Amino acid sequence: MSDVEEVATQHAASGLRFASLGSGSKGNATLVCDGETRLLIDCGFAMREAEKRLARLDLHPRQLDAILVSHEHGDHIRGVGALARRYGVPVYLTPGTWRSARLGTLPQHHWVTPQQRFAINGLEIDPVTVPHDAREPVQFRFHAHGRSFGVLTDLGHPSAHVTEAFHGCDALVLECNHDVQMLAEGPYPPSLKRRVGGDWGHLANAQAAALLPRLGLDRLQRIVCSHLSEHNNCPERVLETLTPLLDGDDSRLSVAAQDHGLAWQRIA
Repeated sequence: MSDVEEVATQHAASGLRFASLGSGSKGNATLVCDGETRLLIDCGFAMREAEKRLARLDLHPRQLDAILVSHEHGDHIRGVGALARRYGVPVYLTPGTWRSARLGTLPQHHWVTPQQRFAINGLEIDPVTVPHDAREPVQFRFHAHGRSFGVLTDLGHPSAHVTEAFHGCDALVLECNHDVQMLAEGPYPPSLKRRVGGDWGHLANAQAAALLPRLGLDRLQRIVCSHLSEHNNCPERVLETLTPLLDGDDSRLSVAAQDHGLAWQRIA
């Protein structure tokens, strides 16, 4: 058995699970697997770095069934085009993201229509429009084996539409980009502070904390705090904000770090 075949066998067990290659302003990428289908959501790392990070999770790029792109910002697409071209991986994205002209030639691309469910093999996917300063941004909710997993980052505020779309997830990767005080006192120029903290920027810790009870805390097995700013946030502030929602029990909370991401998490 080849190395690639052996790794594929390791991932063949049924069940929905996910992992992070890394999350933050220097690059974002999330994996989801239902035992048959392996998807990469965004790839904000250069191709060689993405290959190394996939290998840490016992995965080879040739095993990817597709790359889903949320929007065209560099920390989400840096490695998408190169990875897709080298390994022939299909890319799914909105027409608006495609028109940004930042991905180059792709071997295969498929249009994503916001609010219209589609499937890749047996894994069903809901693309959800989010308020963010990009051309046609979406985030994704995945369904398989009676469970659902959401990736919800890069949104300036938790709109009613977003809240409804992500209600009742069994696990969630949720943006906790900045602490309001740290952003106000931090090194960013005023214009960038307004952009990050505005309704089309990024979600603050306090906004994430206000959103979680509306999504249904009882059902959430795993809450992964992601897209933390290295200048305007820290894991300690995030956990300090969110842990009280869970009666002081932080066992369901984890942080997707910029440098080493997050190991595979299985949804029971």
